[in-house]
Amino acid sequence: MSETAPRNGLLVAEAANALVAFLFAASAPVAIILAAGARGGLTQADLASWLFAAFALNGALTIAMSAAFRQPLAFFWTIPGTVLVGAALETLSLGEVVGAYLAAGLLLIILGLTGWVKAAMDRLPMPIVMGMVAGVFLEFGLDWIRAFAADAALVGAMTATFVALSVAPAVQRVVPPMIGVLIAGLAVLILQGETPTLGAADRLLAAPQLYRPEISLAAMAELVVPLAVTVIAAQNAQGIVILRTAGHAPPVNAITTACGAASMVTGPLGCVSTCLTGPSNAILVSSGPVERHWIAAVCLGLLAIAFGVFAPAVTHLLLATPTAFMATLAGLALLRTLLAAFQTSFGGRFGLGAMIAFLVTVAGLPVANIGAPFWGLVFGLATSLLLERGDFRA
Repeated sequence: MSETAPRNGLLVAEAANALVAFLFAASAPVAIILAAGARGGLTQADLASWLFAAFALNGALTIAMSAAFRQPLAFFWTIPGTVLVGAALETLSLGEVVGAYLAAGLLLIILGLTGWVKAAMDRLPMPIVMGMVAGVFLEFGLDWIRAFAADAALVGAMTATFVALSVAPAVQRVVPPMIGVLIAGLAVLILQGETPTLGAADRLLAAPQLYRPEISLAAMAELVVPLAVTVIAAQNAQGIVILRTAGHAPPVNAITTACGAASMVTGPLGCVSTCLTGPSNAILVSSGPVERHWIAAVCLGLLAIAFGVFAPAVTHLLLATPTAFMATLAGLALLRTLLAAFQTSFGGRFGLGAMIAFLVTVAGLPVANIGAPFWGLVFGLATSLLLERGDFRA
């Protein structure tokens, strides 16, 4: 904590951002894991082990990296990689997939230690990367608007609270907007009688499993390079650009190496590759002093560890929460980040490349089992190289 930071322990904004980032990570992304696991025929024990590693171990990595570098570095798992693995499990065994996790982790370590990733990131035009980020985050904003149709009273109360607190700076210092949004939403759910309970939960504590990796050329060819690409280009790139925009200097090579090392630890527990998150980091830096953002990341890491330990119970609660509640939380939390992405993308040079990156990402069509954000970067960069060469010279 900086010398000028309050010494009275009032870290309300940091705690609020951590809680919202946690709720985001533990809702829709968890549902994606459950859906991918069901598609791949995983058992409840397999899924519980996956969730334990995804949250508890990556939460510990988040705490360690954020404290070491004094900036928010939130790590979870690659969502495009999860979708990719769900499809692969239809033809591959879990052991073969675990073997691919370890190989992808080793590849990430090599790329991080050689410095190739940082060199590539430093050369990517920021407007094109932020066009991709805007394409990723647009859906969260749209989901918030669409949620009015599902539950106008709930979404309206949460949105009105956000606006009221946002225009009252004096009140914000006591009740940050997102904490007010959370309280308002819970109050409406209680009045509606829709608060979830643990009554139908099968178990409370996670029981991680250890899986023996199997070497399979088919798994290596199908998963290793695509997993590494989704981590570096589809996930880490978002987080790195978001942190840079917020005033931080994320250690790109160390992040890549950490993702690889963590993937080799979480992989044998059945968890897909680790990555630096985009949305969670965007929420962590959405408010509060820059020098204290890392504290929010540490709080997020602690919540993630707790979730990992109690994954079955907490997952049950979150999945029982109305979709409109989670959509509104995420949409409002990412609103300013989405605005910043648009401003950076279309405010000057590389505008056409940024637009193509945005459109390809929004379209959401994977190619060769690699998610749309990666192809947004590829086609956006290609467009600028062909049609905006003057911007590169400038």
